[in-house]
Order: sequence, then C-alpha cells, then structure tokens
Amino acid sequence: MDFKDIIYTKENGLARMVINRPDKLNSFRSQTLEELTEAFTDADQDHRIGVTVLTGAGDRAFCTGGDVSEMVALTPDTGMIFLRKCLRLSTTMRALTKPIIAAVNGYCLGGGHEIHLFCDLTIAAEEAVFGQVGPTVGSVPIWGGTQLLPRIVGEKRAREIIFLCQRYSAREALEFGLVNHVFPRQKLAVEVERIARRILEMSPQALRIARLSLNFEADLLYPSFLHGMEMLKSTYGSEEFKEGMNAFLEKRKPDFAKFRR
Repeated sequence: MDFKDIIYTKENGLARMVINRPDKLNSFRSQTLEELTEAFTDADQDHRIGVTVLTGAGDRAFCTGGDVSEMVALTPDTGMIFLRKCLRLSTTMRALTKPIIAAVNGYCLGGGHEIHLFCDLTIAAEEAVFGQVGPTVGSVPIWGGTQLLPRIVGEKRAREIIFLCQRYSAREALEFGLVNHVFPRQKLAVEVERIARRILEMSPQALRIARLSLNFEADLLYPSFLHGMEMLKSTYGSEEFKEGMNAFLEKRKPDFAKFRR
C-alpha cells in the first residue's frame, strides 16, 4: 500500500507510525484507518521488529478522532463500513505480538483517545491534552472508551470522562493512570526511544505471552464492540447526530435540548 495519511518506517527493531494529517489535527478518515491497519499488520509479520511506536505529525496533536467532515455524511450503511474499519484496526492492534507505545505530543481526543487506550504504554509530552468528546458531537465512545477506559482509570472516573467530556492535562492523566510517563516536549522522542530500546532487550516470546495474558479479560469484551457498533450506526444520519456534527463544523454550541423527550 502507498501510504498517504501516515508515515511508516522501520529501523533497528523499531517500527514507527506517524499519523500525518497535521492540518486536520491528525484526525482519521477511512483511508487513515486502512493504512494504520496495514502498517500494524506488516510490523507484526516482520520478525525483525520488536516494538512499535505510534504518534502524530507536528506538535499540536496525537490524534483528535474521526474527521468530522467525513463523519457528518455517514448513514447507517456507510457508518457500519466506517465502524468496521475502526474495529479492524483495534483488533489488529490488540492481536499484535509485540508491544505498542503511544507517544502523545498534543491533543489526544475522541477516537484518538480510544486509539491510545489500545496501546500498551502511553508516554506524553507535558503539553498533551486528553479526553473524550463523543456526546458533544452526538456520538458515543463505544470503540474502547466504554470498554477499556473503566479498566484503566476506574468506573467512576471513566463515567466522568465520557459524560462530561472535559479535557485533562498530561499531569492529570498521569494521576489517573491514563499515561505511564510525562516528559518535556523536547525530550519526548528521546525518552520514547529509550523505553522502546529497553523493551527490545527483553525476550520476544515472553513479551508475546505476557501481552496475550494481559489482554485476556478485556478481549472477552469483543461482543460489546459489536453491540456498540450496531447501536451507534443507527444514530448516523439522524437529526440529533447531524446537529452535533454540524455544530462542530460551524464552531457553535450544539442545541441538543430540542431532542429531549
């Protein structure tokens, strides 16, 4: 595959994937999801690779979720196709036989926040910002947010993050257990490299077995992803969904009050 939305490189046992849409704050579209899935699949099959690093281009964002300019036009039918691409990516990431490090250099929001949940370690710059945004635009974080987030930060905190859609600093995220380490932006790449090289010193088969075992409980939640997709797709094209998406594009506050029954 010729990559247009990501930059994919491999060197000395390390695979790097950069979401390369800085003008869109590294939001993802269908093509981005397909390219990331292809890159992770290649890294998994390459016996020379022992660890992967995922980050975003520029210094403003890791990933800000789905590209609203594409999502606003989704229907139940096209929405299911989009959601299946999301699920294919996350399933590939979860099934990977080697650890994934998220290097969060800026905004990590919405679907981008869910992507970092699928990574084994999250290393953040001090300027990084975390949070879910789904309900502010008429959507729901059923792609890992409702499944993995409670297991990482606890049930009550997860509900706060999803229901209030607030933004949290890197230091707050560290306190919640959302991230492993926080470093000054200028040191982020060096520290991520150091951590990746430490992982590369370990037994590959031991890491593979440990990752599989660590994922066991959460992997049992796979039906929740399928159920969530089925429910979420039914909202695509609805007036409430379009109000949320259009309000985002028009840079105004959505009027959801009219949809309360």
